Amino acid sequence: MYDVIILGSGPAGLTAAIYTTRANLKTLVIAGEKWGGQLMLTTEVENFPGFPEGIQGPDLMSNMRKQAEHHGAKFVDVNFASGDFLKSPFTIQAGEKSYQGKAIIIATGADTKWLDIPGEKEKIGRGVSSCAPCDAPFFRNKYVMVAGGGDSAMEEAIVLTRFAEQVTIIHRRDQFRASSIMFDKAKANPKIKFILNAQITEILGDIKVTGVKIKNNVTNEEVEMPTDGVFVAIGHIPNSKVFPGIDIDEKGFIKVYKHTKTNKEGVFVAGDVHDRQYMQAITAAGFGCAAALEAERWVEEQK
Repeated sequence: MYDVIILGSGPAGLTAAIYTTRANLKTLVIAGEKWGGQLMLTTEVENFPGFPEGIQGPDLMSNMRKQAEHHGAKFVDVNFASGDFLKSPFTIQAGEKSYQGKAIIIATGADTKWLDIPGEKEKIGRGVSSCAPCDAPFFRNKYVMVAGGGDSAMEEAIVLTRFAEQVTIIHRRDQFRASSIMFDKAKANPKIKFILNAQITEILGDIKVTGVKIKNNVTNEEVEMPTDGVFVAIGHIPNSKVFPGIDIDEKGFIKVYKHTKTNKEGVFVAGDVHDRQYMQAITAAGFGCAAALEAERWVEEQK
């Protein structure tokens, strides 16, 4: 029997584990076979406080895990399979074993929707990104492209213009899905150009991004264009569908009822699996802290 079971091992889950263990709560982290979240796919992280020279994403996650383990958190590197969230103690199935916990913190994050084209996955962190606030400074005076047509694509492009020489937004349809306000803001920026009815079909370059292949969806003509970076902004998929009875919104993000509480008593949530607004490592860590403090109070109230 654990006081708290944390599902997920990104910044939210690991921060939650640091706080629950320091509160003397017996804590189990269901870390997953690929533990560490999206930061395990990044290279240099320059915007996480405390690292003036930056830090590699995997190194940051490794340090956070070591800190949680130092304070007594137990980790199992297996995937969450199922859970009974009807009442405490909750039963969690992970791998081939079952575990029981008085409180649950869901911190399973969200996965970036990628273009799934040749040259993309192997260049993540080498010119391919999904987070302009994280990586825009690496593209100072460079030429970059943003794939997408919604508000997030416009936001990414606007952030990039603070550093890049030119930003081209490419969208596969004949009109953008973005709100009028966001589109007008992007259109008014002299650094931003637009390509409609087209899509990136391949990302070029041996080690880092040097260009892209673009297909015109009307004529089927394909051309190559040079670029220093590609930012993918076609959405995120929150890892929430495996939690029966937990309320989610129309895009699959877990609904929050007062701070970090879900619709189930004793089940809390933290990070990108509910945060559709910011999606930063530091905000995920903050939500992890908040969820841990709420879980601590809830466990104490049940005694």
